[in-house]
Amino acid sequence: MSDELCFMTATALRRHIAHRELSPVEVTRAVLERAERLQPELNCLITICADEALAQAKEAEQALMRGEPLGLLHGVPYTCKDVIDTQGIRTTYGSLLHAQHVPTRDAEVVARLRRQGAVLVGKTTTPEFAAKCLTDAPLFGRTRNAWSAAHSSGGSSGGTAVAVAASIAPIGVATDGGGSTRIPAACNGIVGLKQSSGLVPHSQADDVYGNVTFVTPMSRTVADTALMLQVMAGEDAGEPWSTGVEVPDYVKASAPQGDLRGKRVLYRVAPEGRIVSAEVERAFHISLAHLQALGADLIEMPGNAFDIEPMWRVINHTVWRTCYADMAREHPQMLSATFQKQMALVTSVSGVDYQKAMFERTRFFRFVQSLLSDNDLLAMPTLTRTALPIEQDLFGSLEIDGQVFPEVRPNWFPWTMPFNLTGHPAISLPNGFGAFGLPIGIQLVGRLRKDAELLRCAALLERSQGLLDRRPAIG
Repeated sequence: MSDELCFMTATALRRHIAHRELSPVEVTRAVLERAERLQPELNCLITICADEALAQAKEAEQALMRGEPLGLLHGVPYTCKDVIDTQGIRTTYGSLLHAQHVPTRDAEVVARLRRQGAVLVGKTTTPEFAAKCLTDAPLFGRTRNAWSAAHSSGGSSGGTAVAVAASIAPIGVATDGGGSTRIPAACNGIVGLKQSSGLVPHSQADDVYGNVTFVTPMSRTVADTALMLQVMAGEDAGEPWSTGVEVPDYVKASAPQGDLRGKRVLYRVAPEGRIVSAEVERAFHISLAHLQALGADLIEMPGNAFDIEPMWRVINHTVWRTCYADMAREHPQMLSATFQKQMALVTSVSGVDYQKAMFERTRFFRFVQSLLSDNDLLAMPTLTRTALPIEQDLFGSLEIDGQVFPEVRPNWFPWTMPFNLTGHPAISLPNGFGAFGLPIGIQLVGRLRKDAELLRCAALLERSQGLLDRRPAIG
């Protein structure tokens, strides 16, 4: 029965707890036991918060028995990526330099989850400062894929993705600065949403105006993603783009009701000059057939404007260098060679170069807006191939169906970074399996601030694919 509790969705747990059919303490103990059992195999957690979680669960249970009003996630366990501050609980940012850091306050999203009764059971692995698409760091080693110990979990939210996929907790908080939620979601066969700009506050962002990093929900179902978004979303005084944000009923909106008749979906397998593996392309076309069967009109999208790697490198890596160059100079032995190599990519970028990249970002935003002015959704594979080998080096080569490419980033996830730059909502869903039983993901992109409609469309596709009963054979 213990594992059966872990296999439940957050939506189901919430309902059973509210009806006093399940005890928050019982659920939390089951989750903690599974976390302790699977951690040596998966290495997806940096800190397991057993004492704090049980204390929170007991408070939740007492409130339930007193008949107090219940939050949306009352007694529901969750994990949180270890770059997100949690008051009184160690938060390392994946770095040896912060191995014993304990924040004195919660990030705003964590505070919102706490107020709605969610129970934090663990902090999940992340590469140093969430700076790459693979989840490994000198602090903790490598995090394994939930479906295959021989493969990477993806990154940088690999720990959260693995914890969710392995049913350690039904939901988890992640971040996405260029695909860091959607990449590991696709690698581990779960749902990963990067919501619209300003919808969820990022209280730790240093540049709230030019920020491309999002605090995001991860779960095994679209319904649970909507439930998390309901809690996380909303206006915040420290987030300028959140001013005036409306929070509709995401839970109701995400119900797979109706169909997609009248919806125009622009699709493309790969940007111009890139390729995808044969198994990814097959799975993608099966999903397109599902969309068409739901009534959507499919139109192939031009792919010649999506090479944003040069612009991305200038904008994103300049931020890293600004934040961490002094640290790297003063404590080089405490940082990985990979992280230092990433920062070195922009040593010669000038202020003029940076501003030109920001001008280009504006032009690219307007281009995506033009695509979505007469169309409702964009569809593409989340990744060009399934999870990479566990020993993959970020600066190593990438192999796709026997072809070898010299760079991982632009060849593995060319479709995720664009929508961090533009701020449009993008969701990765499971859409089949490839060799070694590894999951494959499809990404849907919606109109800005139309996250509720994107969730509805995703829920319809999720239901039509019939993959919700599949879970990794682990534990």
